[in-house]
Amino acid sequence: MYKTCLTLLAVLILLLAACQPSTGIPADQPQTLSIMTHDSFSMSTELVNKFEQDNHASLVFIQGGDAGSSLNRLILTSVGSPTPEVDVFYGLDNTFLSRALEQELFEPYQPDALAAVPDQFKLDSTFQVVPINYGDVCINYDKAWFADNQLTLPNSLEELANPQYASLLVVENPATSSPGLSFMLASIAHFGEEGWLDWWQALKDNGVTIVSDWETAYYTNFSGSSGRGPQPMVVSYASSPAAELIFAETELSESPTASLVAPGMCWRQVEFAGILNNTPNLALAEKFIDFMLSQDFQEDVPMQMFVYPVLPDAVLPEDFVIASQIPENTASLDTELIAANRDIWVNQWADLMIN
Repeated sequence: MYKTCLTLLAVLILLLAACQPSTGIPADQPQTLSIMTHDSFSMSTELVNKFEQDNHASLVFIQGGDAGSSLNRLILTSVGSPTPEVDVFYGLDNTFLSRALEQELFEPYQPDALAAVPDQFKLDSTFQVVPINYGDVCINYDKAWFADNQLTLPNSLEELANPQYASLLVVENPATSSPGLSFMLASIAHFGEEGWLDWWQALKDNGVTIVSDWETAYYTNFSGSSGRGPQPMVVSYASSPAAELIFAETELSESPTASLVAPGMCWRQVEFAGILNNTPNLALAEKFIDFMLSQDFQEDVPMQMFVYPVLPDAVLPEDFVIASQIPENTASLDTELIAANRDIWVNQWADLMIN
């Protein structure tokens, strides 16, 4: 009788074990969470370690190119798939937001911390993605170059086409660069759909230089970062001068660069994160979204990616505040208008400026 009871107990234990869902991961192994980001994403090692230790997890970051390239990759690999390529996506910005929402890529999630985020950043009422940070795409200029050449700064987009600024500006191709796309949209917001191409024609006639990506524009063409480039103006970010000050090889009292922030000259870029539909790691993915809106992560953002946190109470580093400029009036367009016309506008731009 005793042996029979033991046998029945053993069978019962085996049956219960068989009924438990299998994750394929041994209980003592950390759970892996994969996050696709754009190439400019950065997060301090200390915070990576903190999240992993607090959640018994292993974070895997996959760089997908710029925001547009990353989104295209997700659409190809994850739409309608029972097994998405990654669990979380960070880096979707407001220029591509409507396209992502149309594809229904993301699992709706509304973290508690979102209540503290200003409404201006909450561009998705369905909560498929949540805002994490923002930055302003503006033209940066080389202070020393303009001083040495005794040239006044342009104070509007219109003035950039004036003869005194011939061949002084480098911009990125909006088909291959997120800041390039943002700058193109700023021009459409400023000049309207009837006049923006005329302005670009004037820039072309005035010798504007076009490159494929931000890295080439900033580190090869721009004179203010390397000192060797031929153009003293570049499409970059209003926070880029802070990076020039903080990471200067020798200590500086001020940044060697600054931004042109007159009304209509800058585009506010908001970046979002979302959880992919059908992720097998939903609970852990939600914890990571929560973490990205935590005080620790939000205060890490400025020095890691030189953008602003969306939490108003996040403390900014002093040098970041001193050298960064916040435009009072940024350009904007309705997200639905962008969705309907973005590809058309990019093709029109390419036909005029490249083809």
